[in-house]
Amino acid sequence: MNILMIEDNESVTEMMSMFFENENYEASFYYDGAEGYQAFKDNPEQWDIAILDLNLPSMDGIQLCREMRKISKEIPIIMLTARDSESDQVIGLEMGADDYVTKPFSPITLLARIKALYRRAQIVPSEREATEGEAFDIQTNVVKINSSTREAYYNDTLIENLTPKEFDLLMTFASAPKRVFTREDLLTSLWEDPFYGDERTVDAHIKKLRQKIEVVGPQLIQTVWGVGYKYEELGDNE
Repeated sequence: MNILMIEDNESVTEMMSMFFENENYEASFYYDGAEGYQAFKDNPEQWDIAILDLNLPSMDGIQLCREMRKISKEIPIIMLTARDSESDQVIGLEMGADDYVTKPFSPITLLARIKALYRRAQIVPSEREATEGEAFDIQTNVVKINSSTREAYYNDTLIENLTPKEFDLLMTFASAPKRVFTREDLLTSLWEDPFYGDERTVDAHIKKLRQKIEVVGPQLIQTVWGVGYKYEELGDNE
């Protein structure tokens, strides 16, 4: 694994450098947001995962994440924040981050998040010849999902700019219409197990997924109050 970590606290980077070396990971560290962005922009295919601090000189983590997502929709991004603020976390996720870790954090916890995101990014469906009618892994009345291209269509219109986690959430919901998923269900299947963070990260990702769905059609992800979320198309409950 080749990790890009943009963090201006040298004690944090020194600590993580030891842990990355222990795991036989390659890691490059940048202490300035603009410099880190330039390194990513120069060779985006070089990196398997990016870790961004929220507060950085020259370009903060929010802006950095937004600009990186314009270049790559695929790279997993973890945001580091020194403030346990839900608004900071939601903004980071809305800019395209896949997960966040609140400082001070355990290196073991960050490694677990890294491994979980990397595993999901590396899942490649078995190769096969896709003929017409077989190209989509999931087809409902209005949604078609292709896990090979990681594209989702709503009435044949592409749902644009889905992050890896948003795509995984939509695929999970659409694979089991009307099934109610608790936050714990989603954290266990789409994040690492056990999950050490705040379960509200699920809500933030679903909020952003809903916004992208609503650009192309009526909402598909419904809230089941006090329980969780489910996939239900307009008219299914009539």
